[in-house]
Amino acid sequence: MSRSMRPWFRDRFLRSGSHLGDMLPPNSYHNWTREELIERLTALDRRDARSQSSGDHQTKASKQKLFNFSAHPTRKIALKFCYSGWAYNGLAFQISPTPLPTVEETIFKALAKLKLVDYDAGPEGCGWERCGRTDRGVSAAGQVISLWVRSAQSGHAGRPTLEGNDVRTPSPKPSFFVQQFDDDGAIQEGDIAPSAELALAGPSSAVPSPTPEKPELRYVSLLNRVLPPTIRVYAWSPIAPDFSARFACRWRHYKYFFSLRDLDLDRMRDGAARLVGDHDFRNVCKVDPSKQITNFTRTIKRADISAVPDEQDDMYVFDLVGSGFLYHQVRHIMAILFLVGTGLEKPSVVSALLNTDPALPTTTTDEEGLPLDLVDRKPEYQMADGLPLMLWDCGYDDSDVQWRTDGAEPGVKDAALLPGSGAELYQQLLSTHTHSRIHATLESHFLSAVARHHTPSPPLFPLSHTGLAASTRDNSGVVMQIPLGAGTFHRTAKYVPLLSRRRQDNVAMINERWLNKKSNKLADGADAVDHHTAGRPDEGDE
Repeated sequence: MSRSMRPWFRDRFLRSGSHLGDMLPPNSYHNWTREELIERLTALDRRDARSQSSGDHQTKASKQKLFNFSAHPTRKIALKFCYSGWAYNGLAFQISPTPLPTVEETIFKALAKLKLVDYDAGPEGCGWERCGRTDRGVSAAGQVISLWVRSAQSGHAGRPTLEGNDVRTPSPKPSFFVQQFDDDGAIQEGDIAPSAELALAGPSSAVPSPTPEKPELRYVSLLNRVLPPTIRVYAWSPIAPDFSARFACRWRHYKYFFSLRDLDLDRMRDGAARLVGDHDFRNVCKVDPSKQITNFTRTIKRADISAVPDEQDDMYVFDLVGSGFLYHQVRHIMAILFLVGTGLEKPSVVSALLNTDPALPTTTTDEEGLPLDLVDRKPEYQMADGLPLMLWDCGYDDSDVQWRTDGAEPGVKDAALLPGSGAELYQQLLSTHTHSRIHATLESHFLSAVARHHTPSPPLFPLSHTGLAASTRDNSGVVMQIPLGAGTFHRTAKYVPLLSRRRQDNVAMINERWLNKKSNKLADGADAVDHHTAGRPDEGDE
């Protein structure tokens, strides 16, 4: 090392702290070799890092000790919120790292930051329950969770001790975490209890109504002040200690938005109407063998298509209401309705896909009056895109929940002006909507600019309007773009009718193959195979 470099090292040591000057005089480094100086620098950096880490740990520990959760009253509440699915890696907590945060992870961190729940106890420590999971990219306008939170009021029924243990004791492998992935890595979506369970489940216990001595914490405004704008809490409800956001739910309402361009509305409505009632939907969902489901019968209360008010003329919405749903059921249904709307399939194909039991064949006939095919195994087809799908609402008995906003208690003035609530919350969502409309308008003008120089190809769909045929004999060389929602398409030059396609194995075989694979891995000494899903009751997934 040149002598011109040595003063820099000397000054580096002196700037690192006065204790260095006490240890060695500055001139003592002049005769050190380059390797000795590097070794000395490395040792000092390690010591500084340990000192900083120790200081941060002590400071964090001191702050945590300042807040004693056991000294505060608690109550069980339900939260109702909306979120933009495209900004998150699904709703549910995840064990493994994800490219994007999950909605539940984000809300839980906000609750912990506000000291409404104990972060160290985890979601299980506050009795966290969701109405149902939603997949990556799927949004919700009326999602619901139930949990125990800190309260400003005493007299509410506090959370009972779990089997004699402190409820704040963390669980090493909490059961509320899920780690289910679709073939493309997407996290599965959730559902309420099957209709059979709902029939047995009565209303929750009466909600305790103590006489509050002061206004309750402003849960809505507090959370919205720390949550990102893509998640908005807009109501909360006091609930009974035994209330479950999942099992107390009576119905769920999904919406799927789509453009009617190149689709036959009447045919789609005919196909949708065939879904209403109790049906076996094994051919209109993704079979998840980790759940070992054998009963695919679900009840659909409503299935209709209507124009979206105050939007473009060709924007429509498919409304689907049911007591329980299977994995990706809504998106599979939409894929079939798109095929019907293009004219590639007849509306009766919906009834055929629901005709699964040879012992109880349907009496419905096709458009020509012929008996429908028996379809006991699912044909291969691609499900619709998830972006237009929204969980619109979750239904509960009036005796279970009474949704309210901040400031509902007597004595609270100007509740509508609370930050993150009332008029301000509405304005936030209105601003987001306006921003999105500007984006849509810009994209529309981009399209208009391109249309001055480029003309679109003649429409092929719907076949009922164009008079064309889907066979390669009549449309040689024509590449069909079959809609999948959200402006996505499946391109093919030859269309194979749905009931003529290759079919998957039957459900019993799929379930057995999964169990055998699990047993083999366990026999080979694997720690666990899908321990987070094996044996878990069917939540369903949308």
